[in-house]
Amino acid sequence: MNLNISSSSSSSSCSSSSDDEQVFEMVVNLPRPRTFRNRFNPLENYDDLDFKTRFRLTKNTFMVLLSAVGNDLEHYTNRNYAIVPEVQLLIALRYYATGAFQAVLGDHIQVHKSTVCRIVKRVSKRLACLRPLFINMPKNQNEKQEVQIGFYRTNNFPRVIGAIDCTHIRIQSPNSDIGEQFRNRKGYFSFNVQAVCNSKMEIMNIVARWPGSVHDSTVFDNSLLRAQFENNEYDGCFLLGDGGYPCRSYLMTPLLNPTTYSEKKYQKAQIGTRNVIERVFGVLKRRFPVLSVGIRTKPSTALTTIVATAVLYNILLKQNDEMPLNEQQLDNNLLEELPALPVRQIGNVVRNDVIETYFS
Repeated sequence: MNLNISSSSSSSSCSSSSDDEQVFEMVVNLPRPRTFRNRFNPLENYDDLDFKTRFRLTKNTFMVLLSAVGNDLEHYTNRNYAIVPEVQLLIALRYYATGAFQAVLGDHIQVHKSTVCRIVKRVSKRLACLRPLFINMPKNQNEKQEVQIGFYRTNNFPRVIGAIDCTHIRIQSPNSDIGEQFRNRKGYFSFNVQAVCNSKMEIMNIVARWPGSVHDSTVFDNSLLRAQFENNEYDGCFLLGDGGYPCRSYLMTPLLNPTTYSEKKYQKAQIGTRNVIERVFGVLKRRFPVLSVGIRTKPSTALTTIVATAVLYNILLKQNDEMPLNEQQLDNNLLEELPALPVRQIGNVVRNDVIETYFS
């Protein structure tokens, strides 16, 4: 009898232990309960100076920007804790202003990093959609003359409608199959982004779609802007480019070896007038450091981010929203003069005529 009681007791104990283990495993594997954190609102918690330092614009400009995109960022849902447009825009601006990891940005505003990822993509798309309103080449004769007069007042170079150049925006390698297409001549992965500006440092045209291995002249040759100049839509007007571009009848580049007084005068005026596009890139990258430290999103989102920051840059110019005083010094490392291309320059005749007519 005692043996039977002992055996029954042992069997019951084993069964109870097994049940406890199953219950424990079920509890451990339960999904984490959903939590809602109290979100930090920088509009309420920062004064004007701290706000501008962290988000690269004033609160007044922020409200102007919010009025332009806020309705499109609204979540029309009955669910609780939907992120309001103000916070969405602040998250994207903080990303542009730092280039930080999304988990870090989420900790700052008190949202999850996956939410930050979706918000940055959504806000960037909405800002990029404003491109036709804020990034435009001169459309009529009056606008063209205004741009030409602005350039002429800087270094007496006539008929200039824009300064053109390319800059590399650092990104992470897309993947092992196509990654090397994005490695530029400096050895890192990037997009080669072309822009045209006026004398007021406003961006009038931007092309953001080419990998870093592509040369500046290739970007221009395959752009809509070149087709417009070839079709005489800007007849009698000049673009000014550096030595990375071939000389054409509408694209004036530096001389290889200026010798005469007229050629040296032309060279000084050309370089001095074109320098504005270099300053634009410098200010753009300091205003939005994500463009210099590197964009860590997939290529399509990175391109949207580039266009979105260009739109923001022009909006800030129109609002006279200047950089913080301690960040206005120009970084000379951003300015790199390319040597003139030793290729067939089909615009030499026009360039020589300009030199003889205006600089002799």
